[in-house]
Amino acid sequence: MGFAVCLNNKDYAASLELRKLYELLPDEDALSRGMLRVVDESGNSYLYPSNMFAPLQLPESVVAAIKLR
Repeated sequence: MGFAVCLNNKDYAASLELRKLYELLPDEDALSRGMLRVVDESGNSYLYPSNMFAPLQLPESVVAAIKLR
């Protein structure tokens, strides 16, 4: 699905860092409920309210470099 930056980590300070880039995974059911599936600090994916993030359009070269890590 892409990437998003965290704008608000209220109630999730242990799982999300403000202003950090997070990978988003496809989840149509979550989107229909106003949620995003995010790979958080645990390395696992969880649902978070979509208004906590700003989705980003990154160039393919940046996405490829991020996924190499």
